[in-house]
Amino acid sequence: MADYNTKKLEQRISEEGFNKLMKINNPNLHQFIAKYVGLCNPDQVFVCAGKPDEIQYIREAAIRNGEERRLATEGHTIHFDNYYDQGRDKKNTGILVPKGVELDEAIETKDRDTALKDIHEILKDIMKGKEMYICFFCLGPTNSEFSIPAVQITDSSYVAHSEAILYRPGYEEFVVQGPKARLFKFVHSQGELGEQRTCKNLDKRRIFIDLEEDTVYSANTQYGGNTIGLKKLAMRLAINRGSREGWLTEHMLIMGVHGPKGRVTYFTGAFPSLSGKTSTAMLEGETIVGDDIAYLRKRNGKVRAVNVEKGMFGIIQGVNSKDDPSQWKALHSPGEIIFSNVLVTPDKHVHWIGKDGEVPPKGENHSGGWYIGKRDKEGQEIPCTHPNARFAIDLRMFDNLDHWWNVLEGVVVGGIVYGGRDSDTWVPVEESFDWAHGIITKGASLESETTAATLGREGIREFSPMSNLDFLSIPVAKYIQINVDFARDLKYPPLIFSVNYFLKDKDGKFLNEKTDKRVWYKWMELRVHKEVGAIDTPTGRIPKYKDLKRLFKEVLRKDYRKEDYNKQFMVRIPENLAKIKRIENIYKTKVKGTPKILFEILEAQKKRFLECREKYGDYITPDKLLEK
Repeated sequence: MADYNTKKLEQRISEEGFNKLMKINNPNLHQFIAKYVGLCNPDQVFVCAGKPDEIQYIREAAIRNGEERRLATEGHTIHFDNYYDQGRDKKNTGILVPKGVELDEAIETKDRDTALKDIHEILKDIMKGKEMYICFFCLGPTNSEFSIPAVQITDSSYVAHSEAILYRPGYEEFVVQGPKARLFKFVHSQGELGEQRTCKNLDKRRIFIDLEEDTVYSANTQYGGNTIGLKKLAMRLAINRGSREGWLTEHMLIMGVHGPKGRVTYFTGAFPSLSGKTSTAMLEGETIVGDDIAYLRKRNGKVRAVNVEKGMFGIIQGVNSKDDPSQWKALHSPGEIIFSNVLVTPDKHVHWIGKDGEVPPKGENHSGGWYIGKRDKEGQEIPCTHPNARFAIDLRMFDNLDHWWNVLEGVVVGGIVYGGRDSDTWVPVEESFDWAHGIITKGASLESETTAATLGREGIREFSPMSNLDFLSIPVAKYIQINVDFARDLKYPPLIFSVNYFLKDKDGKFLNEKTDKRVWYKWMELRVHKEVGAIDTPTGRIPKYKDLKRLFKEVLRKDYRKEDYNKQFMVRIPENLAKIKRIENIYKTKVKGTPKILFEILEAQKKRFLECREKYGDYITPDKLLEK
């Protein structure tokens, strides 16, 4: 079989590319590549080992074939997706499961046999007349226990270019690991393109994740979330693998919070969309390790985490010079950046929703030629940029990148943070009583309110345990239990916190300023090192007023009023009891086999609320709890 695959590759690939593949001693890899070269049937094949001249060839190919166009700033390019291909396609994305296997109703699955037949029919001859790119990457740092080699097959130079920005080169990792490598494999084709160089056959859009073969298939789509396989698609593979091996794949940022005397404490954080994740990862005065996906492993009684990526595929809406100084500076500097689905002005500069300055009257965007007031065929006004417009950038272009962002053994995690968009329940910052309490009441109970701007309805609470529901490839109950069990043999488990940047008063006014989060993280950093006290409430431990008063003065140079503290950290019993009821109902009716410990911890929390209500009423200011 090895000789057969070798001969097939030798016939279809240039001598130089063939030699690159043969340097990797992995017959399974050769079989995989030979299979899809034959099935997709490209006119030519380019093998990229990650050398600078090879990456440059892909950059130039993206310009040559019209998938990207150069902008005025050196190194900047623009890419457009189809008008109706602007986000993750949940309907046509699925975990492939064999007959008789079921996951929770919230996890989209497809019958494995049927789906594989479907995708292979779609992929047959799909690259005829095109060039195939075979690229090698590494998820996590190379030469590390975190390393997962990943091979991407695609006919999109935009996808290959994006992954070269976002992920570490992995060819040498393939060579080193040889036949022992346990690969993640990705096959993508954008299919037939129209005049605008965007996908034509969206009715045949497919994104399938095959856990049995650690393979992801994607076809007839260009949008990065559906095609940049090493991102959220690889998360499904990694969650599944980690669940069997005792480590975690989490939808989390990693950041360094700078404490007294030069100390840096590392936090991970999980936030649903539009809940402050990117603004937290880029928090002024702190340093970023990663903004999106983390692998967590246990070593010597501690948790260590790495950033899976080396770049950021960020939502650009709302990025401005005041709130996002590091991103703003990087996005306006010469260097390799791919903008997608933003407005391009006639002088080849870019504009997006929320950028400083006035919206240009005309330009080009994902709808083609654009002008203010333009409407689509459904009669909806088209904004200057899509709300999900993106940028791909290497983290090394940020001036706040942490010194240890690429350390092989990962950074030691001192704290884990869960945050959602919550107008009336969670306080701005709170520490859990212990690991299990934090996992259940903060991670597994995470909700976030929708916004009218994005979903057409406001204030609907969406449930997303650990902000990972959309990416789970194992049952929710199993995922919760794995998280609870993760700390069992840890000598120094990270503290678990919750944050809420969106608490409002009865008139709908926010009780927090945008910059207040800088103080919450300084307080959490001090708590990790047991340098400040806390007040016990029914839901966890909150800051003392005197400590926040000092931190507000030191960090933000402003006074912090006791009146504001009492409003922000008031225990809201009716809202919290309603939340417990919602969460219990979800785990009783929508999740199969929920761990018993979840209901026990929620019941204990409910009991504490009822006891407090008897003593103090429905709304309790922190000073009343101090009187205990």
